Amino acid sequence: MSITYGTPEVLDRREGPYGEVVLRRHGGLLQIIANGCFLMDTSDGRSERRLVDAALAALGGRPDPRVLIGGLGVGFSLAHAAANSRWGRITVVEREPAVIDWHRTGPLSESTRTALADPRTEIVEADLVTYVHETSDTYDALCLDIDNGPDWTVTESNGGLYSPAGLASCARVLRPGGVLAVWSAKPSPEFEGTLGNVGFQQVRTEEIPVARGVPDVVHLGIRPG
Repeated sequence: MSITYGTPEVLDRREGPYGEVVLRRHGGLLQIIANGCFLMDTSDGRSERRLVDAALAALGGRPDPRVLIGGLGVGFSLAHAAANSRWGRITVVEREPAVIDWHRTGPLSESTRTALADPRTEIVEADLVTYVHETSDTYDALCLDIDNGPDWTVTESNGGLYSPAGLASCARVLRPGGVLAVWSAKPSPEFEGTLGNVGFQQVRTEEIPVARGVPDVVHLGIRPG
């Protein structure tokens, strides 16, 4: 028997600094739409959790590693990081005030309430591209999940983050031996090659099976020590 979800219900619609962002409910799912482009929903989360786990595994036994998560989204990455006592400071950079509000006081708070109350957690309202260029903080891991992948960005300005200059900024905020982990809805051999060309080591791509279609992936690279 098929399941009918009906018409999506818009819970909030706002004009943000980068265009329109919408939170809607579709059946039992919450969905985030940006400028008419579907970003993510609460249906699964295994690939977002794998993003965080792959970064931690690549760090080996480094004590109290600091992680920078690019993009709050529906909160899977943050909640999963906060559930692991091995992480030290957890910083999330999110550029949309509406998304932050939906987690603090809105419908998405159910999934991240505990994580947001964790003293290790810090939410920074900023554009990640600007943040990695300007921050003086450094991290052991940088987990990027702000687009549908290096080849399918939410806004044109995000494209520069996956260029050699953008990846140099990512490396700048990483401590020696730190790991860059990038989520993507599909493999990007070109991006994997760029990671190696700009100096990241042990570059690899991990696949995460999905219900149907091309697997999600996490691209990984280590900043030289």
